[in-house]
Amino acid sequence: MAANNEKSGTEQRIENAIYGTPKIKPDEQRRYLGTFRERVCLTISVKELHEQNWQPALVAELKRGIGNLVFLNGNLPHEEIHPYLLATNQHGGSFTMKTDPEFKTDPDSLAVVVAAKTGVYQSPVDVEKRYPQFKVGQQQATPSSDDEKHGFFYKLFHQKGAE
Repeated sequence: MAANNEKSGTEQRIENAIYGTPKIKPDEQRRYLGTFRERVCLTISVKELHEQNWQPALVAELKRGIGNLVFLNGNLPHEEIHPYLLATNQHGGSFTMKTDPEFKTDPDSLAVVVAAKTGVYQSPVDVEKRYPQFKVGQQQATPSSDDEKHGFFYKLFHQKGAE
């Protein structure tokens, strides 16, 4: 006979009908607009979306060809996410608008998520860390002297004054 703590198929079916099918990692799915973290290639938060236009980063990520599924937070105003929707369509991605109330619009929530159909385990996924070259107002650091242009081993074997 089965153990007392195991549920029969009928009991399980009744619970699923009442409470819904249990989700795997529901907090993670809420955070990443309905997908799992291991599938995510790029994220743009609501705060980052308000700070500047990240369309070039989205296009660069779509051109990489790893992830082409774009999830957009549909609870944000249409004028804020429409440019990302157009960029997705123009560069071969497919998009899904997520409008469930569980997807929040506070600054730490995500506005745009680029993901793959399977796990790709990309890191970092935050747009500011993944594409710092697209950050407005941030200049690329350029070496000011010859010493800064070369790496560790060059400096080690080509010391000044040692001839």
